[in-house]
Amino acid sequence: GVGNTIFPILEHCQNNSVFVYGCDFSSTAIDIVQSHDMYDTERCSAFVCDISAENLNIPVEENSLDVITMIFVLSALNPDNMARCITNLVRYLKPGGHILFRDYGRYDLAQLRFKNGRCLSDNFYARGDGTKVYFFTQEEVDKLFCDAGLEKVQNIVDRRLQVNRARKLKMYRVWIQCKYMKPYLSV
Repeated sequence: GVGNTIFPILEHCQNNSVFVYGCDFSSTAIDIVQSHDMYDTERCSAFVCDISAENLNIPVEENSLDVITMIFVLSALNPDNMARCITNLVRYLKPGGHILFRDYGRYDLAQLRFKNGRCLSDNFYARGDGTKVYFFTQEEVDKLFCDAGLEKVQNIVDRRLQVNRARKLKMYRVWIQCKYMKPYLSV
């Protein structure tokens, strides 16, 4: 995904030493980002990309990125493609660089609300709009990132009770939030 992260980073980092790349599977999402008032090709680049593709080729030099954010991204992929996606991204992360990850945790309210017939496989569902969503455990996430050669810095479950007072609803949310680092090259 692109828009929810690019512009807050650019706003926060007013100097020109920060360049932000953003990609999305949806050309519509990229069009929206590129039409935003803050979109400046001197400071950011947004492009269409399937990060789980077998032969990923993006307009970014390998081993060059300091940080990659994956915020509710991996859960939208078929579980069979998740490991390849992370391996793809690790190629572009510089040694010492980090992947920041936040996604749906097992038994999140969104998972518990799915009706019969929406489950495609264990913990993988189809939404009404045709998009897909997977619900992770900490162990699954850790295995995916460590198998791709990254080191765990943080892997936590964020459980929150959100209350909608107007509708008198209690919503139990569960997210997995992690930080993984690409090891420095050994000399």
